[in-house]
Amino acid sequence: MRLISMMIAAVVVSAPAFAQQSQQSSNPQGVQIQGNTNIQAENKNVSAVAVGEGNEAKNTTGAIKGGTQIQGNTNITAKQKNASAVAVGKDNKAANEAGVIGGK
Repeated sequence: MRLISMMIAAVVVSAPAFAQQSQQSSNPQGVQIQGNTNIQAENKNVSAVAVGEGNEAKNTTGAIKGGTQIQGNTNITAKQKNASAVAVGKDNKAANEAGVIGGK
């Protein structure tokens, strides 16, 4: 009797979670764009250096990263000039990001 009651309670509690609909992109990175997108990007003399364990150094210009949903028209005009990103040490991150939408 207790087992049946616990199972019924579990079904009642979990039913709304299974009933929710989620909108997922067919793109594996999770970017969904509805509308016109115009990206103009330029890099000049950029460098990225990562030293150590688990570090990340990057220069990103004019990008739409994962986990982004855009509805409508989007214009990105981005320029980087003489930019540098340096990460030294354990688990450090450095980034120069101009005209970037979404992501971390």
